[in-house]
Amino acid sequence: MTTSRRQFLRRSGISAAALPFLSGLPSLVGAEGGPRKQRVLFIVSPNGTIPPDFWPDEEGADFKLKRILQPLAEFKDRMLVIKGVSNKVRGKGDSHMRGMSCLLTGTELMPGNIMGGGGVPAGWGGGISIDQELKNFLQSKESTRTRFGSLEVGVAVPNRADPWTRWSYSGANKPVAPVDDPYQLFQKLYGSMQGRDSLASIFDEIQGELKTATRRLSPEDRALLDEHVTLVRAMEKDLEAQRNSGALETPAPNLEPGILNENDNIPTISRMQINMIVNAFANDMSRIATLQYMRSVGNARMRWLDIDDSHHGLSHEKDANKAAQEKLVKINRWFAGEYAYLAKRLAETPEPGGNGSMLDHTTIVWTNELGKGNSHTLDNIPFVLLGNGSGFKMGRSLKLAADEKKSNTNVAHNRLWMALAHSMGHDLKTFGKPDLCEGGALDLA
Repeated sequence: MTTSRRQFLRRSGISAAALPFLSGLPSLVGAEGGPRKQRVLFIVSPNGTIPPDFWPDEEGADFKLKRILQPLAEFKDRMLVIKGVSNKVRGKGDSHMRGMSCLLTGTELMPGNIMGGGGVPAGWGGGISIDQELKNFLQSKESTRTRFGSLEVGVAVPNRADPWTRWSYSGANKPVAPVDDPYQLFQKLYGSMQGRDSLASIFDEIQGELKTATRRLSPEDRALLDEHVTLVRAMEKDLEAQRNSGALETPAPNLEPGILNENDNIPTISRMQINMIVNAFANDMSRIATLQYMRSVGNARMRWLDIDDSHHGLSHEKDANKAAQEKLVKINRWFAGEYAYLAKRLAETPEPGGNGSMLDHTTIVWTNELGKGNSHTLDNIPFVLLGNGSGFKMGRSLKLAADEKKSNTNVAHNRLWMALAHSMGHDLKTFGKPDLCEGGALDLA
């Protein structure tokens, strides 16, 4: 956890004359006058959107929010609605599989035996996802390193592992599972801090025993034990970092006990997860996070909206079915409301050790695995960016085309991820599939 120079002086009683001798300390990185802290949070909701009720008709700053985006009206001047971005990754798997597992990776699925609703059987994502790429970049530098690097959070993600349920990848064939139980997420974030002293004492005791045991083992077992010792040492370093960081900048949230992880509790769980992400950001436990609602082909039943039909079933209804379209607008509007709640939490939280609010230092990207549910298109994927963490020109509706002379040619979403990376100082030349990066990073500044 970082602290500001002002906070350091106030808490320690040190004069301003001492600051030149302290300015290089890691605990003061990110303080006033230091590097600007930047965060990115990726959110995905499933089954496509309803284009006539989502995309603004106007382009530029003078745009009107359609029904789905109206819950975000308070943040219109801090929004960037981008139309004309497509997931152009092809290859194996159906549109739902590629829509989810190629969304953040920008490259094809691996060969595999998982059969979708069409196409050729496929496996996991074939490359690192942009959230993990940014995590590795930030973790490679002392000034931006955090305890977790990234957080992968879920809401109502099924307890199964397949390309429909994973969008974050640490590398090819390496899916990262989201934590969709808020109590497990709480334990991950705060549990080890509560017992760190007792854990440290246990590690002190077993180090000698491990060294003694090593002399009696075969070379194969010794190599295996060495891996465990390396893990113990890594945990010790983590505990030491926690001790050095002192108390949390923002106290851990209080979770309502006994909330079962089931369909009808999705609204409550969503808010619990959002609150913990905000708290983790405030305590600088991570600067990168993903928040995944359901899965591709998500079948949640939004009974809290008086909708008994499954979301995925509704998304397959024809446009002429006005009753189904109204329900889908209501569902997508609910997701926009959760997005707005997250933005509000960040906007009302002062930036720890810095200026403005946390939203001034955070970019939230809300997207979907499909452009439209009943056509399964990967064109015109919904992308709504919010916040001022990336230095993009916000408060506008933007319509993009790969060829400015042909307004109906969309750009590959790889170029959007490159722009986001560049905004954080990570000068990627390509990301994902190289031939989808032609034209370079999008100019959003």
